[in-house]
Amino acid sequence: MVDSWVNSAELFGADLHLELSGGGGRRAALIRALREAVRGGRLAPGTRLPPYRSLAADLGVARNTVADAYAELVAEGWLTARQGSGTRVAQRVEPLGAPRVPRKAPRARGPLHDLRQGTPDASAFPRLAWAASYRRALTRAPNEAFGPGDPAGRVELREALAEYLARARGVRTEPSRIVVCSGFAHALRLLFHGRVLRGPLAVESYGLGFHRELLAAASVRTVPLPLDENGAQVDGLDRERAVLLTPAHQFPTGGPLHPERRAAVVDWARARGGVVLEDDYDGEFRYDRKPVGAVQGLDPDRVVLIGSVSKSLSPALRLGWMVLPERFVDAVVEAKGEREAWASVPDQLALADFVTSGAYDRHVRRMRQRYRGRRDRLVAALAAHAPHIEVTGIAAGLHAVLRLPPGTERSVVKAAAWQGVALDGLAGFRHPAAKGDAPDGLVVGYATPPEHAYSAAVEALCGALPPG
Repeated sequence: MVDSWVNSAELFGADLHLELSGGGGRRAALIRALREAVRGGRLAPGTRLPPYRSLAADLGVARNTVADAYAELVAEGWLTARQGSGTRVAQRVEPLGAPRVPRKAPRARGPLHDLRQGTPDASAFPRLAWAASYRRALTRAPNEAFGPGDPAGRVELREALAEYLARARGVRTEPSRIVVCSGFAHALRLLFHGRVLRGPLAVESYGLGFHRELLAAASVRTVPLPLDENGAQVDGLDRERAVLLTPAHQFPTGGPLHPERRAAVVDWARARGGVVLEDDYDGEFRYDRKPVGAVQGLDPDRVVLIGSVSKSLSPALRLGWMVLPERFVDAVVEAKGEREAWASVPDQLALADFVTSGAYDRHVRRMRQRYRGRRDRLVAALAAHAPHIEVTGIAAGLHAVLRLPPGTERSVVKAAAWQGVALDGLAGFRHPAAKGDAPDGLVVGYATPPEHAYSAAVEALCGALPPG
C-alpha cells in the first residue's frame, strides 16, 4: 500500500512527496519515508516540518502516529524539536544515500572598479522622467500603435528625431528618411547583411573589433585608414564603395575629424558615387566647446548618419536610428521585414515624448556636466600622481586615452587587474591590417562607475600606472 503527501504551504512553498510503503505499519512506514527524504537531500537541514495535525490529515493517519514518528527521529538525531520553532531537520544531518557532489570552485568575482569603455553611468538613468514619458506615451497612443506597426519605426519618434537632430547636430532630414533600429550594430547588419551597401569598406585604423567581425560575416572587406592628430587620413580613399568614420570624436583615440577632411570625404563620395557612414555615437558630449555638427549636414544625399541612445541614456533601451539618403530608405525597410522585431513600440513612443518634452535635453546637459567633471578629476589625479602619463584626444565622450611608455601596455593592464581595475588596452582596437606605429595606451571609461565609487577607481588606476 502506497500513500502520497504533497504539502506546499507548510514547507514554505516546497513540494514534498512521501511514499508510505513496506511492512511494520503506518508509523514505521512514515519513519522510513522521512528518513529517506532527509538522507536523499529532499529535506534540507533546517527545513521545518508540518505540525502533527496537518501531516496526519494529509496522510490520513492518526495524529499520534505522526507524533511518535517525529519523536523517534528526534531521538535518532535526524530531527530537532524546540518549543516555539516546531520540528525541523537537524543541521548536522547530511544526505547519506546520494552520491557526494564535489563542491564547485568559488565563482570568480568581478572587478572592484570597472573602467572599461562603452557604457554610461547606469545609476544616472532618469527613471522618474522616463516613467513619466512612458505613462504619457501609453495614455496618448492610438490603438493602432499596438498592432504590427511600420518597420520604419513609429512616426512620432521619427518626427521627434528629425527636429532634435536638426537642432542639436545640424542634421538635414525629414521623418520619412529616418529608419528606427536597435543600435549601431543593427544598422550595420541592415546595410550590409541586407545588401543595401557592399564592400570594400574603408574604416579607421582603430575601432571596435566587434564591428569588423560583423562586417566580415557579411563578406565585407575592410580597409584601414591611418589616423593622425587631424583624424582619419581620407586622402587615402581609393576604390572603396563606402567609408565608416567617427568624425565628432574618433573612437577610441579621441580626436575630431579636421574640417578640411570633413569636406574632402564628402567630395570623394560625390566624385566616386560613394557613401559616408557617420557613427555619431557620442556627438552630444563635447566639453571644451559646443559639439561640432554632423558631417551629414554637408551632403544628406551622400552621408548615412547612425545614432542611438546607448551612450546618452542606456544601452538597455535598444533604440537607435539611421538618417538615410532617400534612395536607400525602401531598401533598408525591406531588409528589416514586415514586422518590427527589434525596437519596442512603447519604448519608441516613450522616447518620442522624452525628446519633445525637453526631458532628453535636460538629461544630456546634466550628464555633460557630470562626465566633464569626471574627466577633469581623472586629469587632475594623473597630474598629481602620474604627471608623465599624457591624456590624449579632445575633452569629449565617455572615455579618455592615456598614452603609455613604449612596451608597457600589456603589463599595465595586468597590473590594473591585480588592483581590481578592469580597463582596455589600446592595442585591442587596432585593425589587424593597420600599418605604421602602434602606440601603447589605455582606454579608460570614466562614465561607468557609480559616483560614490569613482574616486576609488581613479586612485586604483593611478596605483597601477608605471613610474615616471
